Amino acid sequence: MSAFDVIAPSPVPLYVQIKDRLRERILDGTYGDHQRLPSESELGALFGVSRITVRQALSDLQREGVIFKIAGKGTFVARKKAQQELTRLEGFAEAMARQGHEIHNRVIGHRSLAATPEVAERLAVAPATSVTEIRRIRHLDGEPVSLEITYLPEELGERLRHEDLARRDIFLIFENDFGIPLGHADLQIGAVLADAALAEALQVPQGSALLRIERLTYDAQGRPFDFEYLYFRSETFQYHLRISRGGPAAS
Repeated sequence: MSAFDVIAPSPVPLYVQIKDRLRERILDGTYGDHQRLPSESELGALFGVSRITVRQALSDLQREGVIFKIAGKGTFVARKKAQQELTRLEGFAEAMARQGHEIHNRVIGHRSLAATPEVAERLAVAPATSVTEIRRIRHLDGEPVSLEITYLPEELGERLRHEDLARRDIFLIFENDFGIPLGHADLQIGAVLADAALAEALQVPQGSALLRIERLTYDAQGRPFDFEYLYFRSETFQYHLRISRGGPAAS
């Protein structure tokens, strides 16, 4: 037994200490993505605790999404979720490339259509105004991670027909090619169950839980011009936000 594995006397429950040790080993790469962990009995011997204690630690890690179990095969390390900061307005590929991920988009639809009442309201146009709808499946490191449905004023949408949407972020095209500086975005985040179309697009079982985001982006002058529905596979991606306690200091 190495010094790393020794459980020192502590008021912290044993299963919590073991859970923290295992998490450390996963985060530092000792146990890589999809690698099988030692069995409960092997971990019990390694840490000098009972299988019940090990099982409790593993159950907590499984609930946190750090590991997953396959009946008859064992316990495995879950793939680390990619994450995007909510405090920055940036495109998906822009954020993922900075973290070293490979991004590819598959455009599955680019058409003009009459704006629904909701889309018209968000883009501040009259109902039934002709707008552009772009549908893309975003692939992260070779796997489909999200379906993005984007609505734009028709003029902008038509200009995008000539751009490489398979490899470039729309936000970067707006700023760098079209000279449209971005201002801010309003987001609403929720969850939905995958219907047949979403399940097929994202290669998940029908009824799987998906992260659903509505994002309305404004230009630097405060005019709305990009409204999106984003559907993410919840096991592969997460948004990250750090908040601080504000308000006047207590006297």
